[in-house]
Amino acid sequence: MNELAVKVSQYGLPFVFLNVLLEQLGLPIPAFPTLMVTGALVAAGAISGPALLAVAVAGSLLADFAWYLLGRRHGHRVLSTLCRISLSPVSCVRQTESLFTRWGTRSLVAAKFIPGFSTVAPPVAGATGVRAGAFLLYDGIGAAVWAGLAIGLGLIFHDVIDLVIDRLTRLGSWALVLLAAGLALFIFFKWWERKRFYRDLRLARIPASALRRLMDGGERPLVVDVRSAVVRQSDPRQIPGAIPFDMDQMERAVPDLPRDREIILYCTCPSEASAARVARWLMDHGYARVRPLEGGLDAWVEAGFEVEGTGLVAIRPAVAHTA
Repeated sequence: MNELAVKVSQYGLPFVFLNVLLEQLGLPIPAFPTLMVTGALVAAGAISGPALLAVAVAGSLLADFAWYLLGRRHGHRVLSTLCRISLSPVSCVRQTESLFTRWGTRSLVAAKFIPGFSTVAPPVAGATGVRAGAFLLYDGIGAAVWAGLAIGLGLIFHDVIDLVIDRLTRLGSWALVLLAAGLALFIFFKWWERKRFYRDLRLARIPASALRRLMDGGERPLVVDVRSAVVRQSDPRQIPGAIPFDMDQMERAVPDLPRDREIILYCTCPSEASAARVARWLMDHGYARVRPLEGGLDAWVEAGFEVEGTGLVAIRPAVAHTA
């Protein structure tokens, strides 16, 4: 073993645990490559394979269970915070919630392989009332499959990985510079993707006070709740008269939406991302009087305006204009 391999064998298990823990907490520090490298060292006998798998699963479960407990206690507010700090807003805003709605607890098995879903899935599970035992079971299976795959790839391709490690060792301190530069480029790319995403969603918003005046003035705006079913379940408040809108059914719903009324869309996403995306999509299909609600549902509540529960069966957009 070279000098780097010796150091990794000494500190590899704590480093893997910390790396996996921080990634699952939401930091942009990929752990999969680390598991592959340490998997190669398993082939060399420098690290115990079962111990490596155990610490990786432990680090993942610890972080995920912390998010689960936060989701269980704070519900949709944790999801909003996650999306606000996420470097992948496209996946964070909607797809993750849709996947959990479709597959339920079983989605945790595949969560680690879906960008943007790994960190969001645990608080969604907590917010939707998934039992702790079921969460730990499925999340543990998912963590074991994910970490086992990375370690297995390291075992299979250990010759190539050993060659790379040897080259990095010869580079000395320059190896750390290259690794740091690669991580910096990754974070910059994600930041630029986030900035471009929100720039594309810039539309004229309507403040909560202006929507209130429209409603009081008898103009009958159509208020549409574009939050996912998961978020509506965790936070059952809604603006009076609002109809739920299934983004997965937009193609079917468009012909039935009224064109002679203001359509106001709201969500609880940072920068009203989901509402802005639906508004842009509707405008591209000929709807001119479409605006996202500035600040979403939170702004409406903070303004002191009334809300109502969603104890009713969800109304399909197809019948909204007849109400």
